[in-house]
Amino acid sequence: MIVITAPTGRIGRHLADTLLDAGAPVRVIVRDASRLSPRVRDRAEVVTGSHGDPDVVEKAFAGASAVFWLVPPNPAATDLHTAYLDFTRPACAALAGQGVSRVVGVSALGRGVPGEAGLVTASIAMDDLIASTGVAYRALTMPTFMDNLLWQIRSIAEDGVFFAMAEPDHKRPICATQDIAATAARLLLDDTWSGRGEVPVLGPEDLSHNDLAAIMAEVLGRPVRFQEVSAEELTADLRRQGWSAAMTRGMVDMMAAKDAGLDNAQPRTPEASTPTTFRQWCEEVLRPAVLAQ
Repeated sequence: MIVITAPTGRIGRHLADTLLDAGAPVRVIVRDASRLSPRVRDRAEVVTGSHGDPDVVEKAFAGASAVFWLVPPNPAATDLHTAYLDFTRPACAALAGQGVSRVVGVSALGRGVPGEAGLVTASIAMDDLIASTGVAYRALTMPTFMDNLLWQIRSIAEDGVFFAMAEPDHKRPICATQDIAATAARLLLDDTWSGRGEVPVLGPEDLSHNDLAAIMAEVLGRPVRFQEVSAEELTADLRRQGWSAAMTRGMVDMMAAKDAGLDNAQPRTPEASTPTTFRQWCEEVLRPAVLAQ
């Protein structure tokens, strides 16, 4: 049995379909089962609740051989420790108590890079916590997701502009959530690995934000430009959206570390390069989303 957390997110949806296609027994933890696809509701076991709840993870992990772990976003959290480590502690206790063999977790690039990196630093601490249980663990270490641009779909569709705290011409890796899911599925279906390790998922190429704008413009057939924002502007925007001071600081610190080269520190290898290009993602995901606006 393979347990999937966050099965209604962009990674989890792809992962559930891939594992079901492979004929694997799947169990999902979900707050609202109505958000699952009919296929997943019909073919997977469903445990309702939060995977931060001790009773829920005890029930969900019973008899499971592997778990896919993803901490959901919590922009209102009072601190990074609460958002990542405290949320994960009940699962760590259940992993040991229920005898789960393997865990694949969503994390970030940056281990070994000096300095504070906000949300990235918290993700890496979460990896250490999970690995401390003795379970075989693979951290999927990623740069920014292509799919994060969907948070700005209205601005892209209506105004032809997207924003980030990033130097416009700094080339860096970027990956698609469908490739993260494919990598996770490969590991979850393979029961031969053990110990602890990291698996980078870098996408096929390094691109700057100006490169992203040019590709989006070509695919959408309309002008698109990138607008750099300052740390102060990003802070003010996140606070207006209801983010806590701690989570806002975590995001700003992460973006500053990425702009300083955090994501570029991971060597690009054939194994770390995944297939979905940004142009393909724009054609398959972004353009339909823009048209829907």
